[in-house]
Amino acid sequence: MKIHKPLLALAAISGVALTMVTLQAQDDEPPEMGVFITSVGLGDGGNLGGLEGADAHCQQLAANAGLGHRSWHAYLSTQGPDAVNARDRIGEGPWANANGLVMATSVDNLHFDNSNFNWTFMLDENGNQFASRIDGDPDFTEHDVLTGTQIDGTAFTDGSDMTCSNWTSNDEGSARVGHADRYSFTTPGSPWNSSHGTPGCTQENLVAVGGAGLFYCFAID
Repeated sequence: MKIHKPLLALAAISGVALTMVTLQAQDDEPPEMGVFITSVGLGDGGNLGGLEGADAHCQQLAANAGLGHRSWHAYLSTQGPDAVNARDRIGEGPWANANGLVMATSVDNLHFDNSNFNWTFMLDENGNQFASRIDGDPDFTEHDVLTGTQIDGTAFTDGSDMTCSNWTSNDEGSARVGHADRYSFTTPGSPWNSSHGTPGCTQENLVAVGGAGLFYCFAID
C-alpha cells in the first residue's frame, strides 16, 4: 500500500510531539529527596561513631525511606590535622526535600542563600516537618542540629572543641549546632548550621539546650 508523503510527515510530527510530551512529563516529576534531617539520633550524645558512624546512620535512614540506592553523607565537620569541612563532603547538589522542593542548588547556594532551610520545609527522611505542633502552632523546643561547622561550612581551627572530639565523645567537649527551625527564641533568621555550642557532649547536655543529637544528611550523587 502506498503511503502519501503528507501522512508520513504527520506521523513524524506526531512522533516528535509524543517525545516532547514524554520529556515534559519527565521534567514535571519532582526530584528525588537529596537532603533530610534525621528523624532520630543515635542516642549517645556527641558520640556518633565518627564520620563513618554518622554516614552509616544517614544511609540506613535513607534506605528505610526507599532511597538506599543513593549515597548519603552527614553534614559534619571535624577538627585537627586531618580536619574535614562539612561543605566538602556533601556532593554538588541540587538537593530536594522529601516533598520534592529544591532546598539548595549548589554548595554556594546552600551556604549563602538558604532561605528554604526553616521549620516549614526542613523535613526528615519520612517527609515529616521538623517542628512538631502544639495546639496548631509550631513547637520550637527541640531545634538544635549537630554540625561542628562554621557558617560557611568549614571546620573550626581555633583549637576549641566544637565536634565532641570529632564525634567520638559522649562526655567531655562541645558540639557546634545549627537551628533547623531558623529561630533563636523568638527571633527568626538564626543560622541553620552554626548557632551556638553545647555545654557538653552527653545526651543530657544536648537535650538541655534544645537538641536530640540529630544531624543533616545529604545525597552525594
